[in-house]
Amino acid sequence: MAWNSIGPMLTALASALAARDPATAAHCTRVTLLAARVAVWMGWDDRRIRTLALGGPLHDLGKVMISETILRKRGPLEPDELAEIRKHPAAGARLIGPIWPAQEALPYVLYHHERWDGGGYPTGLSGTEIPEEARVLAVADAFDAMTSMRPYRRALPIAAAVDEVERCAGTQFDPDVAHAFLEAWSAGALEAAAAAS
Repeated sequence: MAWNSIGPMLTALASALAARDPATAAHCTRVTLLAARVAVWMGWDDRRIRTLALGGPLHDLGKVMISETILRKRGPLEPDELAEIRKHPAAGARLIGPIWPAQEALPYVLYHHERWDGGGYPTGLSGTEIPEEARVLAVADAFDAMTSMRPYRRALPIAAAVDEVERCAGTQFDPDVAHAFLEAWSAGALEAAAAAS
């Protein structure tokens, strides 16, 4: 099966997520656009950008396996609910894993919540053990999460989210990726992607 034949399958998976949770689907779209612009800023080649365009929209696919009650809960999550949410990267990887050409998209799905300092999930990878694809997506994902309304909190102002990316460079985020994001933001290369719906 060639790359050009898996597009419909992956689109169908993304459509299933959109039907169940439109807010998450919109988030995935914005995150993919942001990550792609950061990747271009960092000099990624066209093939890697195409893989990002497949993996980015699916990064939260595993949330189709999470209870809607938890996904839409207003207020803080209980420890058991947080543990359930943290299963979504592995659940998403299991969903796309059998589609062998989609293997290149797995880093986006499985590792986007890993942290540079090793405190992330689901595997606790750190530093360059984390695939670069996931390190780029992690910054875009966190930025969009901070600047979007959630059932449990209001959106942060853009300036506060930019400051948080800078503050977390070297702990939550790969410092090189975080600095590339900040440079691209300062140059005006990300604003349109951040505003996409």
